[in-house]
Amino acid sequence: MKIAFIHNLKQNDSEEHAEFDTLETVEFLTTLMRELGHEVLPVDVTGSITKVVHALEAFTPDLVFNTAEGEKGRFRESLYPSILTQLEIPYTGSDPFTCAMTLDKNLTKLAISQVNVPTPKSILIQNINEIKNHQLKFPLMLKPNAEGSSKGITVDSVVEDEKQLTTRLPDLLKKYPEGMLVEEFIIGKDVTVPFISGQSNNGILEPIEYLFDGDVVKKRKYQIYDYSLKNDLADQVNIKCPADISETTKKLIQDYGKKIIEKLGIKDLARIDFRVTDDGTPYFIEINALPSLEQGAGLYEAAKRSGLKSEIEVIDAVIKSAEKRFNLKIGNKKKRNSSKLRIGFAFNQKRIKPDASNPETDNEAEFDGIDTLNAIRGAITSFGHDVIDLEATPNFAQKLIEAQVDVVFNISEGVRGRFRESQVPATLDLMDIPYTGSDPSTLAITLDKAMAKRIVTEAGVKTPKFATLTSSKDKIPADMTYPMMVKPVAEGSSKGVLPNSVVKNAEELKEVVTSITSRYKQGALVEEFLTGREFTIGLLGETKPEVLPPMEIVFNDKSNPTPIYTFAHKQDTNDEVTYVAPAEVDEKLRRELETAAKKCFKALGCRDVARMDFRLDSFGRVNFIECNPLPGLTPEWSDLCIIANGAGVNYQQLVGRILAPAIKRYKLKSKLLNT
Repeated sequence: MKIAFIHNLKQNDSEEHAEFDTLETVEFLTTLMRELGHEVLPVDVTGSITKVVHALEAFTPDLVFNTAEGEKGRFRESLYPSILTQLEIPYTGSDPFTCAMTLDKNLTKLAISQVNVPTPKSILIQNINEIKNHQLKFPLMLKPNAEGSSKGITVDSVVEDEKQLTTRLPDLLKKYPEGMLVEEFIIGKDVTVPFISGQSNNGILEPIEYLFDGDVVKKRKYQIYDYSLKNDLADQVNIKCPADISETTKKLIQDYGKKIIEKLGIKDLARIDFRVTDDGTPYFIEINALPSLEQGAGLYEAAKRSGLKSEIEVIDAVIKSAEKRFNLKIGNKKKRNSSKLRIGFAFNQKRIKPDASNPETDNEAEFDGIDTLNAIRGAITSFGHDVIDLEATPNFAQKLIEAQVDVVFNISEGVRGRFRESQVPATLDLMDIPYTGSDPSTLAITLDKAMAKRIVTEAGVKTPKFATLTSSKDKIPADMTYPMMVKPVAEGSSKGVLPNSVVKNAEELKEVVTSITSRYKQGALVEEFLTGREFTIGLLGETKPEVLPPMEIVFNDKSNPTPIYTFAHKQDTNDEVTYVAPAEVDEKLRRELETAAKKCFKALGCRDVARMDFRLDSFGRVNFIECNPLPGLTPEWSDLCIIANGAGVNYQQLVGRILAPAIKRYKLKSKLLNT
């Protein structure tokens, strides 16, 4: 089975990351699932939600194994269960409502009180004035209402009188504005009972006791499992299973546990915390719907006493519980059958390496080398799909018929003609096969730079004054001024853009236009040269794209008054240019670049992915230069890859985000056909 393992990866030891999974835990759980025979894709959900959704859509998992805590807000633990529910992807663990409720300690206590489970008296304080005239008995426990992993709980969390209460509470409310739970402190010890659905005794496992063995802890007046013990002093905490409690107390805890699980609608796994008095009376404290699964966690020890003899059996039990709930059993007719797709890979392979010193060798400059093709294949394969090569040669249509693919990942440039980039998408549209990237009309328009400029101008985006000359005899408009930039009107990869492409007079213009029209058999685009900074911006998304932070192409030779991004710069490393991603821009310029990029994307009809090139004029205004809806994907080299990396999107994620919308279209098509 294909399993996406979503988690928040712990990047540091700050309190904000306290609930997140360490790299060791992620690797541990991934290994266990793979040993069970599953195909597993770990997905760190920290950061961009869009990135995560696209990774899931690209992978098309049968099941998501969820340990994601979310990052912000009172109901953060419900975020990914909500998204998975919306995407109709089965997942382990409780549903969004339950995850939201269990993170809120006060709401949980109110619910539990309805099933006659004893819990300490408490009040939720969100404003310091709410503590007046409380009827609680000291000592009192102060803890954040919507935090886990003992965040906000310290040796000072137990207060013994009104003065301590009113002194400590204001600072805590500033740090945790969503509320502090003030609860009567139960003198006794911490006992927890794990839950794994499907096990004996309604899934309620053996109670566990925490023992604090360190000298530092023993000197404390109140023995509580605080934040420092879960982090800095973890070596002073031991787990005792079974807990040292009477059979009567154990039965009470397990009976209470059943009621709690049923009342809250807990699914698959959880951990319920109690405080047990010296006379053996248990009080419910809180429940964790996303309990720790790190190696050595108490849940595994309790599971051993219930017949699950190893960590791998525990993880298998959790997965099987979710399989049963979502009716995913192997062999079941309702099991999802679209998780593994046949992805056609349409490309043009570069077999003639361009020589930067000889522009005459640029015939295949826009094609992709074997290393790039292998990198893309590897990224697609990592999402669990089969890759079928479909080189865009004249017999492409026949190959496509024979391949029987579900979706096509398209980077093909086409073979010949002014609108060559639209050839493969047009064929795919004819055969009703979903594919990545823009449709034929967009690819045709954007390859013709002059046509693209006319369209974005109508959309309200500035572009330098320009004209298309089909021969050296053509005249430029009278209102255009030198210097001017001259390049082929329908080429990519900076083909035909050479050091002499910036012309200062009519004689130079004539010479370059003659060269371009003769060499490329097409018109020459002539536009006024802009003296400002140059930027390129990546966009990812179907129709409402995410705009990645801009990259600046910095020209290092400050003595050159007309620097340009040439064909040579795109062929090999060159000390004449530096790529800065993200670019160092102020908020105003960033917004202007982002707005212009979105307008161009929409006006040109782009889809899934594109890269927009802009240059500032002498007044600092953003001007559109051109659009590339088939941007290069050479790892660590192509502009889009550098941009994505600067935005925290690695290569696999980048390919996945381009692929995801096409898979989404494929699923929609399949759904319509089956209705």
